[in-house]
Amino acid sequence: MTLLQVMAADDPGAVQLRSEDPEVIRTQLLRVGVRFSRWRAARRIPVDADDATILNAYRSHIDHVIAENGYQAVDIRRLTPAPAGPGLRRSRANRENFRRLHLHEEDVVRFLVAGVGCHYLHAAGQVYALVCTAGDLLSVPSRTGHWFDAGATPRYTSVRFLRGGDRSGVRFPPGDIGARFPTLDDLLALP
Repeated sequence: MTLLQVMAADDPGAVQLRSEDPEVIRTQLLRVGVRFSRWRAARRIPVDADDATILNAYRSHIDHVIAENGYQAVDIRRLTPAPAGPGLRRSRANRENFRRLHLHEEDVVRFLVAGVGCHYLHAAGQVYALVCTAGDLLSVPSRTGHWFDAGATPRYTSVRFLRGGDRSGVRFPPGDIGARFPTLDDLLALP
């Protein structure tokens, strides 16, 4: 279930819109320059598919996005629950880092292959919480404030599009706006 919840940036309790309708979601996001669409795989993909299987299943879609936007590379990003032990602390630290507002010097383009994750966009005095599921393609313009949450038990696999290999153009403005808004788990628990 893809879901968009729009809230006032200064009042997370002021929900202005909550919708699962793909057309409503697409239209609302376009208002702030964010593109959203849905893809279907040419064939069924197993949950534990390797990178090559994922890339081959979506090859025509990937090639189209690369040609249309000038991306030079794609890679597969995975977030999974950490095993018990020292990795669990690292997983929690990574989650908190992802949940901090940040800006990229290049567009952020993700196609969700499996699992669920919430991309939060801070734009036009509002926060757009977009719960993405398998098949969702999201393109966020450069310098758009955003953060991400994959939940307490992350299961998220995506194709990431890159213009170049250098990811050093990330900036973290002061403040902790992400901590004031519902987490992915909170959003999924709401009726």
